[in-house]
Amino acid sequence: MDEFAFRPTHVAPPDGLATWTAPDPARPSTRLDPLLPVRLIARQGDWAQVLCSNGWTAWVDGRLLVALPQPPPAAGGPPARTADPRPALAEAEAALVRHRALLEDLAAGTLDLEAFREQTRGLRIGLVADGEALWVFDPVHDRWCYCDGLQLQTYAATDRPPPAPVSTPVSPVPPTAAPGSPAPSPTAAPGSPAPSPTAAPGSPAPSPTAAPVHSSYAPTRTGEP
Repeated sequence: MDEFAFRPTHVAPPDGLATWTAPDPARPSTRLDPLLPVRLIARQGDWAQVLCSNGWTAWVDGRLLVALPQPPPAAGGPPARTADPRPALAEAEAALVRHRALLEDLAAGTLDLEAFREQTRGLRIGLVADGEALWVFDPVHDRWCYCDGLQLQTYAATDRPPPAPVSTPVSPVPPTAAPGSPAPSPTAAPGSPAPSPTAAPGSPAPSPTAAPVHSSYAPTRTGEP
């Protein structure tokens, strides 16, 4: 057998491995050396038939074999230059500027909470810098990237689809009342809650309670790029 064509799949355990000429405990054979590379070629229950690099085959207790990691698949093309982290940093910086501007408008009262939520929907920013190490979130591919110097590589990725935009329903325009007629009182739709009573003059107005913000994103999982 050509030893260069031999591709082991397992090795014997560190203390060696007993062998048999057949899957039968009554037919023992030569013991395998510790960590000897072998190739698994057949199985019968707990029995395993292995092939050695010299062409010798034997049956062993397959439960004791130590599996070897298989080599990665061949690359489909020539190596490419490592991704540049600067575009991802520029995108994170621009998103942070937009978010801060919206916060300033919300604090100044020129933007209400509902409009703030609508304009920040789907906006995700992530950036951690620790000396030369950098973690930046890529919202286009929904993944975290790690950078050590100028080498940007995928650190963790998800398979979540981007959030679908929420369409705002358009309220129907009420009919115009005839000149001189009293304005009609609004009628609540069937099943809608009753309007809250009007506060007495001089009493403090009730403070509105903001609805909780529910995020459609789960924590990012680690995965393959």
